[in-house]
Amino acid sequence: MTRLFWLLSGCLLALSTQASALPPSPRLDKALCTRSATLLACIDAGNNTYSVAVAGNTMFVRGVESVGNRRWAQTNSRYGSLTFFTGLASDGETWVGYIQKVGWTTISRVSSSNGSRTKITCDRVMGCR
Repeated sequence: MTRLFWLLSGCLLALSTQASALPPSPRLDKALCTRSATLLACIDAGNNTYSVAVAGNTMFVRGVESVGNRRWAQTNSRYGSLTFFTGLASDGETWVGYIQKVGWTTISRVSSSNGSRTKITCDRVMGCR
């Protein structure tokens, strides 16, 4: 779940900041992406693929993990500085969470049906922790 969370956080940060490349993270540092006005499609260094489509304040994310061919989908809804998301994977795992932007800091929390909980705080000075 942590690998997937890093991947999704990278997608959300890239789209929310309108960056042309994804920010560095454990799995995204060598991602190759193609972008249009409403779609971002990427393959990372681990051969995982994902795409992100945006419609208004809603973002639809889909992907395939290369190990195990696990497929997943996630829907994100943004309300001001908060983004709420829910996801479902082909193995039955589900997750919910939110991302809160406070100035240059992004606080992300996610809880999964497998019992894991993750909190990641990212900022421009300290990076992610």
